[in-house]
Amino acid sequence: MGKRAAGFVLFRRLCGQIEYLLLKASYGDFHWSAPKGHVDPGEDDFSTARRETKEEAGYDEKDLIIFRDRQVTLNYEVRGKPKIVIYWLAELRDPCQPVVLSEEHTEFKWLTKDAAKECAKYKDYQVMIDKFHEMILEMDKNKCS
Repeated sequence: MGKRAAGFVLFRRLCGQIEYLLLKASYGDFHWSAPKGHVDPGEDDFSTARRETKEEAGYDEKDLIIFRDRQVTLNYEVRGKPKIVIYWLAELRDPCQPVVLSEEHTEFKWLTKDAAKECAKYKDYQVMIDKFHEMILEMDKNKCS
C-alpha cells in the first residue's frame, strides 16, 4: 500500500475575493501546496488534516470553518510509489489572521484561484483548486437563494 496523507485546502475572503493559501516546501522540489502531511499510525485522515494544518500554518479547528462534506482525493506517484492525499475544504474565519509557518516551509502566499493554479503547477492539484472553487461558488449561490 502507498503512502497516505491528508490536509485542508484553506481559503479566505478578502476585499471581495476568494484566496487560497499555498505553502512552499523547504525540501525536495520546493513545491507549493496546501497544508498536508502523512497519516500517523492510529490516526484517521481528518485528524491528520487538523494536526498538519496546525503544525504547518498555525491554524487550529477554532480558526476555521471546515466543510467535512467537501473533499477531494488525489492519487499520484512519488519516486515511483503510489500516494493518496485527501483534502477537505476549510475557510479561515478571520481573513487577517497571520500564517505561522513551520520549518517544513519557507514561504506562504494567499492567491486567487488562477494564481494558485499557476503556482501549484501540478495538473491534478490545479483541477482540485477548480473543483473546490466551484464548490465555494455553489455554496454561496445556495446561501442567496
